Amino acid sequence: MRNTFAKTLLDLARRDPRVVMLSADIGNRLFDEFKAEFPQRFHNCGVAEANMIGVAAGMAMCGLRPIVYTIAPFVTTRCLEQIRVDLCYHHQPVVIAGVGAGLSYGELGATHHACEDIAMLRCLPGMTVVCPADCIELRAAMAAAVMHHGPVYLRLGKKGEPDVHGGELDASTFALGKAITLRPGRDVCLLATGNLVAGTLEVADLLQRRGVSAQVVSMHTVKPLDEAMLAESFARFGLVVTIEEHSVIGGLGGAVAEWLADRALELNNAGAARLLRLGTPDVFPHQAGHQDDLRELAGLTPAAMAKRIAEAMGGTGMALTERAA
Repeated sequence: MRNTFAKTLLDLARRDPRVVMLSADIGNRLFDEFKAEFPQRFHNCGVAEANMIGVAAGMAMCGLRPIVYTIAPFVTTRCLEQIRVDLCYHHQPVVIAGVGAGLSYGELGATHHACEDIAMLRCLPGMTVVCPADCIELRAAMAAAVMHHGPVYLRLGKKGEPDVHGGELDASTFALGKAITLRPGRDVCLLATGNLVAGTLEVADLLQRRGVSAQVVSMHTVKPLDEAMLAESFARFGLVVTIEEHSVIGGLGGAVAEWLADRALELNNAGAARLLRLGTPDVFPHQAGHQDDLRELAGLTPAAMAKRIAEAMGGTGMALTERAA
């Protein structure tokens, strides 16, 4: 995703002279082409992320469209006050790009993990939270984010994310706040976001082997939620599952649970589905390792998730094991 981000940034800058890039002393070679073509529109703010947000806010107030970029926990937890006051309170059109979503920087330990960022930012008034599943969604999301009239958090993976779409998304297919159904199904609905969408398609394949038809939806926008799609899913399916590489508290699963609680009476009267939330547990991992290793510890491998879903469905496909993956 990092390379796609840099290429898309350059394309956007060529089309829109308001686009400026701010970096917190990271990815310098990644943006060499941008710096060569637009030297006056690239600003290395150094290891001073909170100040970078303030600089971006000032630029936005002058009519520019700033995009700030660094590692996800450094551009969110370190800067929460500045994001809240400088960007959200003043409703400034700044795109906050956080690279290394979830456990992407697994080898660097908990300081570099980003499993609380969605929870922190989606509670801020006026903030839009977008988690692209692959490079195709990323390109579409960046174009939409730059044109959005307000702050946007763009939660990026790192590298090697599989293509889940198989083709470009046009404006009629991608819109902020509108989920995309990747695979239709009849028995269970899997709502996934960000870098676990590809793994969710694998979950659907494992369930299919046991006769379970799973619908897979890319919830690229966590705030605002696609409420029409949620209403349809909870009315149609017996079980709805949220899947994310983020804490089970406050992320996509938390957002959907809040939405469901607010509509409990009307949905229960219609026989609404049950909700299962899959994400990272509410603990800091004290192990360091590859992203796949930490996913296994968190129970976020395709086989482990398929087993949890089968159990929630009452035992269908209970024979699924890690070996089946």
